[in-house]
Amino acid sequence: MNLLLAGEETERLLFRKVSPSDFNDWLPFHQDPRSSQFWEGLPKDPETACQQQFARIFERYEKNWGGMNALILKTSGNLIGLCGLLVQTVDGIGELEIGYSILPHYWQKGFATEAAKKCKVFAFENGLARSLISIIQVDNLPSQKVALNNGMFLIRRRPIAIIQYIFSG
Repeated sequence: MNLLLAGEETERLLFRKVSPSDFNDWLPFHQDPRSSQFWEGLPKDPETACQQQFARIFERYEKNWGGMNALILKTSGNLIGLCGLLVQTVDGIGELEIGYSILPHYWQKGFATEAAKKCKVFAFENGLARSLISIIQVDNLPSQKVALNNGMFLIRRRPIAIIQYIFSG
């Protein structure tokens, strides 16, 4: 089952696999404290945090657990974010999550919503899941807004909020 969107695109974005050469372009995400303010357990050192994130991305690729795709802005060719379908276990139940992160310079331009919607359509068109979730820290209102804009709704609230979309087609 291929959960990666490599080769897919939206109006403004191209999806491709993350490569080790993307590290320096993604490092500013971890250098800006606003980016990870809602993430728990990250190392304080931005370079170490980025290395750990990349290690998880490549582990997911290797184990076929889905993964983040590099989001490339068509007009510039720049890496602007990561988004993808991730295999997760929540309360003992296998779920498929839409995860997304955008470099701060590109926030509030609709890129996260555009990418997340593409992931939703891809998952349902390819029969990958009957429902999707996004796991979002309860205070992360911008990420919750992306999920809500993607047609999802809140189903659980704990230290994290789980937003779910159920396919009805």
